[in-house]
Parts: sequence; C-alpha cells; structure tokens
Amino acid sequence: MGVELTVVGSINLDLVLRLERLPRPGETVSGGELARFPGGKGANQAVAAARLGASVRMVGAVGDDAFADEALVGLRDADVDTHLTRVGTTGVAMIYVDAAGETEIAVAPGANAQLHPQRVEGAVLCQLEVPDAVIAEAAASASFFALNAAPARPVSVVPDLLVVNQLEHEVVSAGKLVAVTYGADGAALFEQGREVARAYPPRVTVVDGTAAGDAFTACLVVSLLEGRDRQESLERACAAGALAASRLGAQPSLPTAAEVDAILSA
Repeated sequence: MGVELTVVGSINLDLVLRLERLPRPGETVSGGELARFPGGKGANQAVAAARLGASVRMVGAVGDDAFADEALVGLRDADVDTHLTRVGTTGVAMIYVDAAGETEIAVAPGANAQLHPQRVEGAVLCQLEVPDAVIAEAAASASFFALNAAPARPVSVVPDLLVVNQLEHEVVSAGKLVAVTYGADGAALFEQGREVARAYPPRVTVVDGTAAGDAFTACLVVSLLEGRDRQESLERACAAGALAASRLGAQPSLPTAAEVDAILSA
C-alpha cells in the first residue's frame, strides 16, 4: 500500500514577475514578464507529494471568486483529493524573480486566514500560512505530524518532523526530528541536537527558487513515510529541491519520483 498524506495549508494564486534584477526600496524596475501559476505552500507541497507517488488529501480554503479556479488547477491535475472551505477571497502571492533566480515574495492570505480547525488523521503535513489553531488541531489528531515552519513564527506544537531553513531555525527549533536547509550548502537532519544525516543538492542552473523548499519538504516527508532511511530521504529531498529551483513557477516546477531518481543516478 502506498503512502497516504493529508496536507493542511494554504492555497494561492501566484502572480510572478520576472525581472533582470530585483527593485530596491522606492525603485521601479521595468521590462518584466508576468506569469500566473497556482501556488500556496500547502498546495505546492500537496502537488509535490502527489507527483512523488503519494495519495494526497488537501485541506484548505479558497474564495468564491475567479482566482479560485486558477489556484486549484495544479491540485486537480495532480489528482489531489481536495476538501475546501469557500470563504472571502482567494489568497494571492506577488513574486519577483530576478535573472539569478532570487525572489521577493509578498502574500495577501485571503481565505487562508479564515480556514477553521479540523480534525485530521494519519500522516499530516502543515505549514505556517494558516492560523495557529488549525495547526494545533491537526497536530493533536495526526498519527505523524510534519511541520514546515514557514513563514517562521513561534509555535506551541512539537512536530514529529520539523523542516526549516537556516533563518527559520532561529525562530522555530523544536521537533523530534529537525531538518535544516542551507541553500546550495545542502541540508542536515538533527535528532536531540545531534546531526544524524547530511546531504548536498546536485548541481543545477537556478531559474526560480520559489517552490524549492516545498519540493524539499514534500520529498523528505514522502521518503520517510515510504520507509527509506534518513540519509537516503535527505538526499532525495535535496535533489527534489534542486530540480524545482531549475524551473520557472511553483507547481509547474515540482518533480516526479522518476525525475528525482534520474538526477540522483546521473
């Protein structure tokens, strides 16, 4: 039987503006190209997990507006089972991406901020783009609870798996197993403060780093749930993150299990 995972989190429409360079405060940079992609950290991770072979259920909220259909396209295409609350307006992320793949992101959470706590069972993955009460309820009812603490803020739960980048780790550090990412310098797994695994991403040309962390998180969770050992799971997660960073957009960039296998064997 394959991995079953419930993702409780955000669903957004991403408005992505590609620029030669990012603007400084008060500066206007022209010559950009605009694209629209389904996004939101929750939806990104749900789609990523599904492409990696998991059977995925997504719990989230969108508005009753024109943006909702666009925001849900990726989930539907990945055959994710969606359990949606319709309220307010659909969340929107404004994303600037420069020629080196660096990003600046601002989010209007919309319906995501109005998602109500729900009991969920089995393996559950959350992020911090929904209210604290939603996260606490998910953690209380899950048999395995993974938390990607992004965007970082203090939380009261202690997940089975915490995933953070180096800066987020300064804000949130409690987890039974903690994965810390260091960008091009790879990632490490810690248990009770002791490093138990370390891995490095394959070399790629970075195009857009928007969903690299989401690909990493989903792949690490799915790999561990598949019963892979920690070192292999971390290596696969680093490969998935690198593949996502080599492509434009959030959900369109997320790799399949076969693509992860291929880059690791290259």
